[in-house]
Amino acid sequence: MKKTEDISFGYLLSDVTMLFRKHFDRRAVKFGLTRAQWRATKMLCYREGLRQTELAEFLEMEAIAVGRVIDRLQASGFVERRPDPKDRRAWRLYVTDQARDVVADMEVIANGLRKDATRGIEYAELEQALGVISRMKENLQALEQLGPDQTA
Repeated sequence: MKKTEDISFGYLLSDVTMLFRKHFDRRAVKFGLTRAQWRATKMLCYREGLRQTELAEFLEMEAIAVGRVIDRLQASGFVERRPDPKDRRAWRLYVTDQARDVVADMEVIANGLRKDATRGIEYAELEQALGVISRMKENLQALEQLGPDQTA
């Protein structure tokens, strides 16, 4: 019997993630948004009024990279920068109606891809798998509290 340490779930998760991205990009190419632009737009739809630095934290990206993404989204008419009423030096980010329409279409694509990916998998199986992956995520997040040379 194999030990859990011998199971190569990291590679499998990486492969599944890569395939999800690849197929999503293929389906979403008609909207002309990169994955980074799509993620930023979606995040702003649900959290309008963020500062660029806050958006960078949510997306786990460098602020300068997010700045370039926002520049392109603004030039394409998806995002507006508005002055922060509490800080004259800062800007808040808001999506346009054009962005809301695209996000709705992208959600349809994402739902279709999830349906295709989970074909033949019972709901209980999926629920159990997600529970296990969630616990793994929690275990890894707990490691963030430890020093670099410590283990749980």
